[in-house]
Amino acid sequence: GRHRRPVPASLPQSAPALVLAVPGSDTDLAAGPVSELTAVLRVDNPAVDVRAARLDGDGRSDPSDIRAVLADAAARRPAGAPCAVVIPLLATPNPPVLRRLREAVVASEVNAVISGFTNSNAMIAEALHIRLAEAGLARADRVRLFSIVTAADGILIVTVGGPDGAGAANVTSVLLAARLALPVITASLDGSPSVQDGVMRLKEMGVNRLAVAPCLIGPEASRSDLESMAVAAECAAPLGAHSNIAKLAAMAYGQAISQMEIPGEQLLMTPGHTRRRG
Repeated sequence: GRHRRPVPASLPQSAPALVLAVPGSDTDLAAGPVSELTAVLRVDNPAVDVRAARLDGDGRSDPSDIRAVLADAAARRPAGAPCAVVIPLLATPNPPVLRRLREAVVASEVNAVISGFTNSNAMIAEALHIRLAEAGLARADRVRLFSIVTAADGILIVTVGGPDGAGAANVTSVLLAARLALPVITASLDGSPSVQDGVMRLKEMGVNRLAVAPCLIGPEASRSDLESMAVAAECAAPLGAHSNIAKLAAMAYGQAISQMEIPGEQLLMTPGHTRRRG
């Protein structure tokens, strides 16, 4: 299923937009990972209207705010039709962010679907491995028949989203440990287990050279948090606009629209309830 095209090559003009909901009020949507992700998604899925929107913008008067973006998407589609599939730009669950997103979509008063990454652990583990290899902190190949000296003998995966985010990344940590044949522990920047807890656990396991793998796309953590991780230990880059993140977003969009009828009878899927509109 991984190599199957997640989004049909041809879609009607009334098909919902793919809206990346970006946490944080100071993230530059026109540069960096958000801009790169939207560009990749547009190139790979030319039939899809791909947009990025601030979850914490300045309301409808701000054209980058999610309420304004959804209102514009709805105005360009038949009345009552699903106007957008909204995908929070999060590598792991983050309950406060998801709650704000649900409230924003409800406040927009449009027919929009909130989706998210599914079956993502293997693809995120692969992306983390690549980011570590790019930083010289892990070997880039899987061959274990000969010795390759690396800069780390233990990996700390760092997430946001408190215990929910860290718990969701536990499977990712197991998969990354299998890829690297190294101990891997998961910790949270904003909850438990804390980063310090993770560091202590790795030291108790005999790890002397620790590397940090941010399980973050980027905008969901503050710049100071990212800088503090880089100062505290050798640190790989965040996931950013890795191709696997773009693939996961496309898969989430494809799965959502597969449950809709476009055009004709529309299936409205919003958090907490499902109902049909004629």
